[in-house]
Amino acid sequence: MQLTLWTYEGPPHVGAMRIATALKDVHYVLHAPQGDTYADLLFTMIERSKKRPPVTYTTFQARDLGGDTAELFKNATREAYARFQPNAMMVGASCTAELIQDDPAGLAKALNLPIPVIPLELPSYQKKENWGAAETFYQMVRTLAAPAVKTPAATLVAERAAARAAGKAPSCNILGATALGFRHRDDVHEIQKLLGELGIEVNVTAPLNASVADLQRLGEADFNVVLYPEIAGVAASWLTRTFGQPATKVIPIGVNATTEFIAEVVALAGLDASIVDRYQNSRAQWYSKSVDSTYLTGKRVFIFGDATHVIAAARVASQEIGFEVVGLGTYSREFARDVREAAALYGVEALITDDYLEVEQKASELAPDLMLGTQMERHIAKRLGVPCAVISAPIHVQDFPARYSPQMGFEGANVLFDTWIHPLMMGLEEHLIMMFREDFEFDASAAGSHLGHRAVNHAPASQAKIETPAEQISVTASAVIDAVVGEATWAPDAMKELGKIPFFVRGKARRNTERFAIEQGLSMITIETLYDAKAHYGR
Repeated sequence: MQLTLWTYEGPPHVGAMRIATALKDVHYVLHAPQGDTYADLLFTMIERSKKRPPVTYTTFQARDLGGDTAELFKNATREAYARFQPNAMMVGASCTAELIQDDPAGLAKALNLPIPVIPLELPSYQKKENWGAAETFYQMVRTLAAPAVKTPAATLVAERAAARAAGKAPSCNILGATALGFRHRDDVHEIQKLLGELGIEVNVTAPLNASVADLQRLGEADFNVVLYPEIAGVAASWLTRTFGQPATKVIPIGVNATTEFIAEVVALAGLDASIVDRYQNSRAQWYSKSVDSTYLTGKRVFIFGDATHVIAAARVASQEIGFEVVGLGTYSREFARDVREAAALYGVEALITDDYLEVEQKASELAPDLMLGTQMERHIAKRLGVPCAVISAPIHVQDFPARYSPQMGFEGANVLFDTWIHPLMMGLEEHLIMMFREDFEFDASAAGSHLGHRAVNHAPASQAKIETPAEQISVTASAVIDAVVGEATWAPDAMKELGKIPFFVRGKARRNTERFAIEQGLSMITIETLYDAKAHYGR
């Protein structure tokens, strides 16, 4: 087993917690030792949820292992039902409790509670968080919606088509949004609004804010909108087989994908296709047609995260903003094939890993102008001195903004555009400060220029030592990380000189210099090596 400091996904019972916390009247009894009880931290502190997560733990200790831990579980389940009075319960074991094999499913069944009890078999040592969330949602849907299955799927499809022909508005379910998801709350709101404008009713949104009664009537909709395949893909497949409900394939992230999504749901709902032409406007599109956008063209971007957001982000970066995708990867091994297919479109090899050190090494090799990723990549980017924007879970408290900030739909496209280009624009400001560092106004003791004649005169800037942003970068650990590449090591004065090169070509200059030094058999890169490399590649 590989030990690590960071992890992209927790164990599968954390995924089950996300489903339980997203639902309204469900409670999760988790057979777990003391120390595995961190749900409150995840949801109230990180997500800033207004309620405690509906999770009860048995919290057995070492001394309990010599006794009857099964009885502890049964008592915890009885007390949870009596206290919270849920309409359904989920029962399962954490990774540690799984080892003692107390069989929560059988124990809960023996209690004969007057509500549905859904046992969760989540192999903690083979699977991870997103798989656990998907399996939990599937089991909840299958258990609660199955009693409504009284008619063959083909008959249901014909009945729904006849109802729409008679004037009934088409309806859909929105599936996949959970607690602790990246902007799921705002994405659901944006897509609900979009569907409403199209004349499509939303039957149920699940699991986020859905009740047991809502899950029981999932089969009433005409089709399903799958926003996050990692969570809802398995459940949507079961609904297709059982109720004849087709599911959407397009993830509406970006202007182009949102337009395609509209066309897809219009076709599934049986609406007039000409309605799609009304939705062709976005401020991000307007900016991309302006002369200022040429600054963004060709910026090299490295993308890593969950499969849904990574594939969508690569498309937006390449087709809508004009970035060059130089790296693409995911920790979602269940969707590795999809990410590899996406990576092939940009001529890169997909990075499939859940080891952040491999991600950092790849990012260091690529030296991108921008990183798009999780909170892990945010930390990596800081060490490498590269701008970064977060596009995917895992995320931290700052990625649950109080403002409305969707990633999906046309408003989501605007949010993406602002989020991605602001780090680069601030980098441009850094470059301008460096260019004009000899100007008298950049004297550390100079008064603000807006003070006019009241500004105090100071000695010329040439007499004062000013530590420019580029020089700061050159002496910090973030700029010298991975200074040893191959067989070449950067001398301190050469690294300082490298810091004077404009940031948007600094990465290329560094890579070329290191390649030149290795080809020449030089073990130390000096200032002379830097200029020799410049002359070599400038021929």
